[in-house]
Amino acid sequence: MENFVLIALFVGLGALFRKIEAFPDQTAQVLNMFALYVALPAVILLKVPQLEFSREMVVPATVPWAMLTLSAILVLIAGKRLSWSRETIGVLLLVVPIGNTSFMGVPMVNAFFGEAGIPYLIIYDQIGTMLIFAIYGSVILALYGRKGEIKLAEIFKRALLFPPTMALLVGLLFRNWPYPEAIIKGLETLAGMLTPLVMTAIGFQLRIRLSPAVLQPLAYGLTIKLAIAPLIALAGCRLIGLTNLASEISIFEAGMPPMVTAGALAIAAGMVPELAAALVSLGMALAFISLPLLYFFI
Repeated sequence: MENFVLIALFVGLGALFRKIEAFPDQTAQVLNMFALYVALPAVILLKVPQLEFSREMVVPATVPWAMLTLSAILVLIAGKRLSWSRETIGVLLLVVPIGNTSFMGVPMVNAFFGEAGIPYLIIYDQIGTMLIFAIYGSVILALYGRKGEIKLAEIFKRALLFPPTMALLVGLLFRNWPYPEAIIKGLETLAGMLTPLVMTAIGFQLRIRLSPAVLQPLAYGLTIKLAIAPLIALAGCRLIGLTNLASEISIFEAGMPPMVTAGALAIAAGMVPELAAALVSLGMALAFISLPLLYFFI
């Protein structure tokens, strides 16, 4: 509970900083970039040696792909029956299946499950979310964006050079060699910055603007992302008898709000920018209610 209060404090500080002229409009972007290139890789480098490759790891590696399939099918069905525009369907296909499983995932998992859940989060994020974002996300952008050509070589190059992915590879390479004490202390200091950075950035960029035109697809998309997907993941895990920490983290990660970067790419591609921005902003705001409720059910 203390960790969740701390998260709320940083979000509130971010919202406060947005009203102070001393903080420029790019503040959230700078905080996010530092978190992406420094703090999150430090977390991964610290936690990768704790990974134990067992059958439990299959769950966080497969659940995100199952959630992708479920979300995409539900969006396509609704889009056809409700006669949504091609661009609206494209936004939902891109933004709804891809969760904010690292930036928001790490602080939230830490708050509710403790550090023991982070190794499973890394598998969910790297084997699931990041591969989905790189491959599936690029295909959706090419099919539904105003400009797009699928360049597989560039997709895999960007995925491989993504800082958290590089940290994962380095961590696996040196997994059997303990880090020197000085490096461990340095990594712990950098990793400890992740929650303050990310949550302050979230508070700074929370701007919820809604218009009647986007209400229906917005409500539908967030219902899938924050409620239907994690509850289906919960039901599926329980039906096959999975009650361990790996399955709990996978269910919790399935309920993370939409990824900020996916929303930004949808906006850049000209796919109903208002809907994309609302999915990300409102999704993050509602997640502070939906995630504690999801934890209660788990």
